[in-house]
Amino acid sequence: MDVSGGSGQPRSENAEPTEHPAGPTAPTTDGGPDPADAPTAPPETEAPARTGKPSPAPSAEEPTEPTAPTAGPETDEAPEPATPEDTHADAPASDPRMASPADAPASDPRMASPADAPASDARTASPADAPVSDARADSPPDAPGTPGESDGRALADSGMSKGRPPQRPKEPGGGLLMGRPFGVPVYVAPSWFLVAALITWVFGGQLDRVLPELGAARYLVSLFFAVAFYASVLVHELAHTVAAIRFKLPVRRIQLQFFGGVSEIEKEAETPGREFVLAFVGPLLSLVLSGVFYLAMQPVEPGTVPGVLLAGLMVSNLIVAAFNLLPGLPLDGGRMLRAVVWKITGKPMSGTVAAAWVGRALAVSVLIGLPLLNYSGAFGGGAEETGGGMDTVTDALLAAILAAIIWTGAGNSLRMARLREHLPELRARTLTRRAVPVETDTPLSEALRRANAAGARALVVVDADGNPLSLVREAAIVGVPEHRRPWVAVSGLAQDLTDGMRVSAELAGEDLLDVLRATPATEYLVVEETGEIYGVLSAADVERAFVRAMARPS
Repeated sequence: MDVSGGSGQPRSENAEPTEHPAGPTAPTTDGGPDPADAPTAPPETEAPARTGKPSPAPSAEEPTEPTAPTAGPETDEAPEPATPEDTHADAPASDPRMASPADAPASDPRMASPADAPASDARTASPADAPVSDARADSPPDAPGTPGESDGRALADSGMSKGRPPQRPKEPGGGLLMGRPFGVPVYVAPSWFLVAALITWVFGGQLDRVLPELGAARYLVSLFFAVAFYASVLVHELAHTVAAIRFKLPVRRIQLQFFGGVSEIEKEAETPGREFVLAFVGPLLSLVLSGVFYLAMQPVEPGTVPGVLLAGLMVSNLIVAAFNLLPGLPLDGGRMLRAVVWKITGKPMSGTVAAAWVGRALAVSVLIGLPLLNYSGAFGGGAEETGGGMDTVTDALLAAILAAIIWTGAGNSLRMARLREHLPELRARTLTRRAVPVETDTPLSEALRRANAAGARALVVVDADGNPLSLVREAAIVGVPEHRRPWVAVSGLAQDLTDGMRVSAELAGEDLLDVLRATPATEYLVVEETGEIYGVLSAADVERAFVRAMARPS
């Protein structure tokens, strides 16, 4: 919760009344974070790109839209988002605690110089204009972040090149693990068992009319058909996976679900040509499978179990290919349309907008047209022949589900595209807070005085040789009453530095978020490629810039 005293200086809920003599204050912006704030993790950007393959519709589980990290459950109000460009705009010019862009230009290191503060000076963070929340995702508030490969390097060689590759998260899960073809886990979602039972029941009823002599055994044949059909869907998804691996795009997992399958590709193709190929290979493999089943039917007697199974697999794969080639997101045909528009206009966003709106029009067409076509007998019988009112209600329900999936998938595609368009605005160098160094035994009040004098708002704890050891957590500072600060050493409020908490000042966009997600923390030490300390990056500042970027019109 943001709580301010009469002078506009943040204080904690257990701070002394305003009648106490004013002392040095925490280097925070107006409205500092509540010390009880829960950790905030860097924004999740990587909602994996999904290639949903319906049967005959796309996956029912739409990609999760990336969301900015939120404050802990105990916060009363969220901080106002800020972007890299205007992170300093809200700070009053008269407030000595705030470091404006003029104080620390993006091209200059944000460590306070000896002219700004004494040699033993405490280095305080000069943020992009927002306080840091004392929190990390999935770890206790005071616990260090996930350790990287710490090597205890000195300040001179503590830098990173372009940022080390992010650590892979734990397995995504999502159902029963069936295997790892090409190193990609394949899961069967619980909803698959529901659709398998549905296919077994429906196909069993058809077999009863074609092969009545089977009796109850027809349901075993129908179950075999359901498994074989989803094996065909898996081949469809593997086509996307192989293409993605060929283009060096990471694939998170393949999941078989109620309405088909989905390949979760974590990054977008770099060119429209690759995007087109990546989308087209799935329907192409389904067409090839349909042709294979057709050729296999030729020597088989039509009125036999093998003949009926091969015919059913041929028709179902043909339907899957045709449906996925419809030119609307999130279907494969929509991605192909997006690639074409992208190639013509040179703008990926233009392709996404065009394909998404075609997808929404397609959703409306499915909602209205599918029941009408079935009722009119276009699919092999009118209402009188197919069972009357019950079948009409079933068709309408199926059409509504398919339309909802396509509509929401198109909307998610638009939001993902807008996110990727604005991600480059997140730059570590622009969001970094100015910082000053302080030794471990420095009293908090003295450290804050030096930080305010230097116009910095982050504290870096260093050893006697000037090597960085830890970062003082801003929310921990807010939690210390002013009258106790002269007796509290900064080392007791600091979080030890791990290698994963050292971030290159050159990182931006998805690369920056990947590195932050690999080691969740509240603050990160930003270093130049030469190893020189540039400043401190707050996860809360990244969060606010992320939210503001998402709110901007494309």
